[in-house]
Amino acid sequence: MNQGFEVSKEGIKIIDPSKARKALDDLVYEAVFTEEKELKEKRLIFVKELAKSLGAIPASIFGLYQEMAKEFPGFTVPAINIRGLTYDFARTVFRVALEKNVSALIFEIARSEISYTLQRPLEYASVITAAAAREGYTGPVFIQGDHFQFKRKAFFAAPDKEKENIKKLTNEALEAEFYQIDIDASTLVDIEKPTLEEQQYFNSLMTAEMTSYIREREPMGVTVNIGGEIGEIGGHNSTPEELRAFMNEYLKHLEKGPGISKISVQTGTAHGGVVLPDGSVAKVAVDFDTLKTLSEIARREYGMAGAVQHGASTLPEEMFHLFPEVGCCEIHLATGFQNLIYDHPALPESFRQKIYVFLKENFRKEWKEGWSEAQFIYKIRKKGFGPFKKEWWYLDPKIKEQIMKTLAEKIAFLFEKLKVTDTKRIVTETVKPVFVSKI
Repeated sequence: MNQGFEVSKEGIKIIDPSKARKALDDLVYEAVFTEEKELKEKRLIFVKELAKSLGAIPASIFGLYQEMAKEFPGFTVPAINIRGLTYDFARTVFRVALEKNVSALIFEIARSEISYTLQRPLEYASVITAAAAREGYTGPVFIQGDHFQFKRKAFFAAPDKEKENIKKLTNEALEAEFYQIDIDASTLVDIEKPTLEEQQYFNSLMTAEMTSYIREREPMGVTVNIGGEIGEIGGHNSTPEELRAFMNEYLKHLEKGPGISKISVQTGTAHGGVVLPDGSVAKVAVDFDTLKTLSEIARREYGMAGAVQHGASTLPEEMFHLFPEVGCCEIHLATGFQNLIYDHPALPESFRQKIYVFLKENFRKEWKEGWSEAQFIYKIRKKGFGPFKKEWWYLDPKIKEQIMKTLAEKIAFLFEKLKVTDTKRIVTETVKPVFVSKI
């Protein structure tokens, strides 16, 4: 059967781009749901290589961030975590990106999400690039490891073992062509220490060690874009003194550069938002003055693109235009999209309740004292994507179409407010994708 491409020893040759793009639908499904590990890996690699041959190439956003460090261009790069309906969701994002001429756009998945969504790095990267190619999106595709986070208890009990866990995940991500990695050792900050430098010691040391580790392993011609974090999201707001203490210690420890190009800070948000007993999300006050000050220090004193805002997707819509105005270089968006999917009126109530029953039966130990059922469901339903991945994928196309329509409206709104429309030119000028063959 003519699928629009040919495979030979030299690689994949595209004969008919339209047919090749359509062939991705079946190839992605087959790869994602193959159970035998080696065959699954082989199929996922092929999907990614086909997408690359169609022009959707995993790349590092480092060049753009270097430009942002010199002069802030007036937009904030959205980094989107996709926990479920990944292929459909990513296709929707790329479709809106094409309509709005958006290229400054990151797709990411955190260490914790990889586990509970059952999406290893290779699967995530393959599905994202396939979605790009399927929509006819060409150019760099930015895929990021979000919160490659050190577990505090594990680290202080056995530092070498936890470091090895992070290194192993980093190797897997690099091999899958994640060319953005956010190292999160903010969990190791010790506020009991007398000085800020001592408080940030293990954070700066581990971030520096992992930076050098990545530099030694990144592909030739690729400079992985690396981020660090100074305050665990959900804690007290970060300060200029903490930023300087972290960076000065980090630079002392750094053996192989270039160093990090962005810094995640705490400005009053919490991952997933602050959920009230009725299941609604409380309004929070983001400290935009802090975000502006830290972004300016990051650029002026350390040559970084600026500060990164986490936990933002559940914020009120009237806040989003402020992020580019204060010089925030990147914003992470996850739970708001998840909420839109779970709460969408088109999603069958029977399917929703099936997932909720499963969560109550299997994650009851995570039901904290004092939580209402609505709070528990809100906090835990992110873990309903992995076990039901095939059922999400198999939802009636008409239902998915309605959900994706609403997602598209939200994405278009965010692109406009974050001012990333018409960013194709600056991305083309600053980013040169390197085709790293995997077959």
